[in-house]
Amino acid sequence: MRLNKLYKYSVGFSLIELVTTILIVGIIAVFVIPKLLPESSYSAYTLRNEFISELRQVQIKALNNSDRCYRISVSSDGYQLTTYSHNINNAFAGCINAQLIRTDTKQDFSGGAIIELASNGSTSFSMDFDNLGRSTLGCNGTCFVVKADETLGIAMESEGYVHAL
Repeated sequence: MRLNKLYKYSVGFSLIELVTTILIVGIIAVFVIPKLLPESSYSAYTLRNEFISELRQVQIKALNNSDRCYRISVSSDGYQLTTYSHNINNAFAGCINAQLIRTDTKQDFSGGAIIELASNGSTSFSMDFDNLGRSTLGCNGTCFVVKADETLGIAMESEGYVHAL
């Protein structure tokens, strides 16, 4: 009789066992599973959004500082912003014959993602912005392609509006 009574109360899991199991599964989900997935699964989206933000920020700087010229230089492994003095008498001369003021830290690409020009597929290029926020690339529509696991486009309209495709 005593054995039957003891068996009656030992069926199932205790609350402590259930909470401990949920915590272990949660830790594995947060720390281990992302390391097993490929790094580049979201890198194209991340780089596209980051580059659009950078382009918009540079445009705002160019609009607010008529005595400066801004250049974004893109290479196969990252991009970098450089600031030059600007000749306000020639509104769209770009950064030609301008004095270097500042060079920001290079932003490296990660996850195997790259940015290339849509027109010719070049991964190394530079573009300047004038005091109206226009780019010297002069493209209208898809200007850049971000490639990783997926291929995503970035459009720049002739008026300077930058957006994702």
